[in-house]
Formats: sequence, structure tokens, C-alpha cells
Amino acid sequence: MPELPEVETMVRGIRPHVAGKIIRTVSECRCPCKPISITPTVRTMQRRAREQTITSVDRLAKRVVLHLSSGDAFVIEPRMTGLMLLADPPSTEHLRICWTLSDGESESKLWFWDRRGLGTVRLYRPAEFDELRTVKLGPDALTIDREEWTQRLQKTNRAIKVAMLDQKIVAGIGNLYASEILHLSGISPFTLCSSLTETEIDRLHDAVRQILSDAIRYEGSTLSDGTYRNALNKAGGYQNEHRVYARAEELCPTCQETPIQRVVQAQRSTFYCPICQSSPPESA
Repeated sequence: MPELPEVETMVRGIRPHVAGKIIRTVSECRCPCKPISITPTVRTMQRRAREQTITSVDRLAKRVVLHLSSGDAFVIEPRMTGLMLLADPPSTEHLRICWTLSDGESESKLWFWDRRGLGTVRLYRPAEFDELRTVKLGPDALTIDREEWTQRLQKTNRAIKVAMLDQKIVAGIGNLYASEILHLSGISPFTLCSSLTETEIDRLHDAVRQILSDAIRYEGSTLSDGTYRNALNKAGGYQNEHRVYARAEELCPTCQETPIQRVVQAQRSTFYCPICQSSPPESA
């Protein structure tokens, strides 16, 4: 489930405790569950990263990035159930990777935990990281401007909700926040990108900034499965602010007249108000 707000919260949580420290070891934890994707091998990671300083900790779309003094970068993609933790993992059997860090006087641990095993941990060389950042991903959802939104949306005839999940169009928005953004902007999830007006794109752009910024302030959304936790194993708070996500059949908080509807688009659940976000589903 981790999307941009949750990953940003992870980054902010670990940055003060990780940046500037030296990597002593990189090790794979014993896990009886489905293995995660690790590239290159952990042995190669250990050889390349040992005694390197973590110069900075950043977010790239829905990924955590540990930049090393060598120019290499660890890129951790949590996907559905991955977490970056400093302490108190929800369960020890789902620990995947451990970084042992040193400040010259004492050692500490940074863990990647993943219950379902869908996450990835990769160590990129500088050129590989540049390709990921500039070719494989679109602009970040928090920094994209209105003009670029317009240009990118005009290139596709897909429904807006489906297009928002395409990380090559805009990076960082996932299924949960796409529904929330569209409800706040008053745009139907079935609206074709090519038919969006300038006013609608302006509302969409403003809603992206507001929803994602608010979710970061609340440290992300912890849903009913309880999987997402911040770096100190604490729950987020934005789930209490959701307008439509996972609220099917509840009254819309905006119009207070119509129950929230749930439909499936591109094999993902979409939640919306048919009154506040009116347009015929036939346009999907």
C-alpha cells in the first residue's frame, strides 16, 4: 500500500538517524516467506557498499533512496507491504535486509521489512540511477506543474483514474490517493484525459498538492490490515481523513446525499460520488 505520502514519511523518519553514517554490513535476514527481489546479490551489495557513507536519504516517487559516497544508490521500493524501520519490526520473520551502520562510536540498524514479499531492493550505479529517474519515471506528483500535467494528460485517451496510476505520466500517485484526489477536484474517475478542460486540470493539480501534503502531515494512511507503520513502528493518521477510499455505501461527505460507490478500473478499486463527480460510466 505505501504510496508517496507513506514513503515520504519513511524517508523523513529514517533520515536523521541514517544520513552521514557509514555502512558496516549489508545482510539478508533469514525469512521463511516468499523472497523479495534483490539486485545485485547481497554479497555484491556488501562488497560495493561496505565502508561507504550514506550521504543523503531521499524519495524517488514511491521509492526510498540511500545515496552513497561512492555515487551508488540503494533504491528500496516497498510496494504493497514493505516498511523501512529503525526499531520494533511488526514481526521478525518478515525482516528482509539489514544495514548495520556506524557513526564512529556506536552501531545501529536499518531494516527493510516486507510481509508479502513484493518489495524490491536494488543497488544502482550512477548511470543506472539516472536512467531510472529521468527515463523510467515521470515527474514527481508534488513538483509537476500545470503545464506539464496538461501536456502529459493530452497524450492519452485513458480514463483519468487509470492514467493517474501510470508512473511514467506522473510518479508517486497510487490507487488510494487517486480516488481521494479526484473526489476533492470534483472530477469523475471515468473522464477521458483528452476531454479534460483547463479548469478541471487546474483543480486536479491543486487537489494533488493538497491531498498528498495533508497525508504527509498526518504521516500516511494505516488501513484496516494495519500493515503500514512509520519508521518507529507507529500508525499513520490520514486514514481518518479519507473522503471516499474504502467508504463504499457511506454518505458522501461533500453532498451528504449520495452513498459512495465502488467500481473496478484496470483491476483496481475506485471509490467516488456519482453526484459530486458526475459523468456517465460509459465514457470509461
